[in-house]
Amino acid sequence: MSHRARTGMLVACDVACFLASIAIGLLVRFEFNPLRAFPYIELIVPRLPALLVVRLASYAAFGLYHRLWQFASVRELVAIAEAGTVASVGDYVLLHLIHGPGFPRSVTLLMWMFNIGLAGGLRLLARLRREWILTSRSGTRSFGRSASAASMRGSRASGWEGGQARRALIIGAGEAGMIVARELRAHPELGYEVVGFVDDDQAKQGYMLAGLRVLGTRRDLAALVGRHDVDEIIIAMPSAPGRVVKEIVAACEGLGTRVKTLPGVYELIDGKVDVSRIRDVQIEDLLRREEIKVDLEKIGGYLTGRRVLVTGAGGSIGQELCRQVARFRPESLVLLGHAENDIYDVDLELRETHPDLHVVPVIGDIKDAARMESVFERHRPDVVFHAAAHKHVPLMEMHPEEAINNNVFGTWNVATAADRHAASRFVLISTDKAVNPVSIMGSTKRAAELLIQALDKHSKTRFMAVRFGNVLGSRGSVIPLFKRQIAAGGPITVTHPDMVRYFMTIPEAVQLVIQAAAMGEGGEVFVLDMGEPVRIVDLARDLVRLSGLDPDRDIEIKFTGVRPGEKLFEELLTAEEGTVATCHERIFIARSTAALDGSIDAFLETCRELAAGGESGGAQFVSWVRELTGSGGGRAEQPGVRAVETE
Repeated sequence: MSHRARTGMLVACDVACFLASIAIGLLVRFEFNPLRAFPYIELIVPRLPALLVVRLASYAAFGLYHRLWQFASVRELVAIAEAGTVASVGDYVLLHLIHGPGFPRSVTLLMWMFNIGLAGGLRLLARLRREWILTSRSGTRSFGRSASAASMRGSRASGWEGGQARRALIIGAGEAGMIVARELRAHPELGYEVVGFVDDDQAKQGYMLAGLRVLGTRRDLAALVGRHDVDEIIIAMPSAPGRVVKEIVAACEGLGTRVKTLPGVYELIDGKVDVSRIRDVQIEDLLRREEIKVDLEKIGGYLTGRRVLVTGAGGSIGQELCRQVARFRPESLVLLGHAENDIYDVDLELRETHPDLHVVPVIGDIKDAARMESVFERHRPDVVFHAAAHKHVPLMEMHPEEAINNNVFGTWNVATAADRHAASRFVLISTDKAVNPVSIMGSTKRAAELLIQALDKHSKTRFMAVRFGNVLGSRGSVIPLFKRQIAAGGPITVTHPDMVRYFMTIPEAVQLVIQAAAMGEGGEVFVLDMGEPVRIVDLARDLVRLSGLDPDRDIEIKFTGVRPGEKLFEELLTAEEGTVATCHERIFIARSTAALDGSIDAFLETCRELAAGGESGGAQFVSWVRELTGSGGGRAEQPGVRAVETE
């Protein structure tokens, strides 16, 4: 049916509902005596055209003729009530104020009640009709399901075979679970039959949600899977911490079901929950923490309507920075990187997801000072997120001159350009490897922190650094390596059984970076709460299990020894550093850090000389930075450069 025909039919039905509400209201008021009600019908007929015009105009204003009522929800019912109330105010004006007394006020009230009920019920029928059709289809698909279906569960878990619907149990009887249940029932082509919910809230047990019953708690999973012949379990709890997800996955082991989940709140940055986002449980889900509470007003204050530049925009952190910054509607977003394919990918993604955003892809190398100057001259960014860096520890041990040139001098080029062109904020993405550094990568990031702190003392630009640990799934991280090794049949290589690291998901880390930048006054080194450290070997075992394999039988874990530049334990603060709490419970400020007290030019000249020394110069650079920052046995004897402790 065309839109015009559908609208015409709805208008005709609304007219009929209004006339019926008048008749029912009068009959109820006069105890169903038509003779007593008739004089008032004669009174209302001359005013009927005006009453209908007001009512239909109100319905149109509230969009009642531009909705698909077969998908109606509470929001649509609220719109009906609002439109009916406004129209009834018009009834009151026409029947009582303009034409004076004579028409019973109680009838006007009854007309309001009955009309909302009739108009809402009419539209509810469209929704019920659709639900009936979907239920009928679902019943047809499920008909003839054999008693031996449970034995076939494992073979069907990966797909919808032979027209048989996969029976799904949803964990989480909340808003996300309700949305998932409705969407799965609304899309029979996905091949799901939802059998019910599981929730640990005792107050929900036995109640209905989206037409489905809450069948039990997580402790009942094994019994429910067998009783209801469940093929798939869907975790619909985006805000659940990783501990809960890990417990659910462990409880499902050996049940012959496939476990899927909705992404965590950090991935749902647009707040949208739908079935297209349901995916297999990933290692990130086992380590995620509770939702970060961010000050949207404060963040919007420094990003909305501003020109933002992200260096290293093609990298894992850089791409996520661009995605999240785009949410705050900056005036423009400049994507700077030297890998053209990566910049092309993120540019294409942002143009699709944010078509109104002015995105500017720029190919350039931060080591090229002249190029950085031209970029800042042309685009005049207000806020700079500096994520470009060489970060691979063993590779940088082999090429220390590249680490120094990129991480130190590249940072200097971007930072001084930001200073000259009066950017309001400059945020350096730093690392826990900058604390008591033993690698060339960590030492260069510590040197970069010192440089921007020195710049901050004499600049109108607010310079700050944000220091955090490893991010799951980033390029060069351990997770993609483990996945490749599992796909190849093993072994998984772990350097040491006691190797531990702090981990965050990429969206979580970036969200905290953006929040920290909103709080910075200049000169701070922010430290993010990384939670509890994770043993790498435990991470490997969890990843093997999520792949449906046994880490002790199917995939070997092989220990290869600690590599050059690696520590068994990473730190977020030196022994001398403490933290100062901020207004955000997950963000702290390093209380005392070494600072340059001397010529920045002399500092850079020393960096340049050591970079020219190759591997031996790299080793000297690490020792020099450790001494300079109080991590070593003494102070460096470098001309014009010494370190002081600042409060």
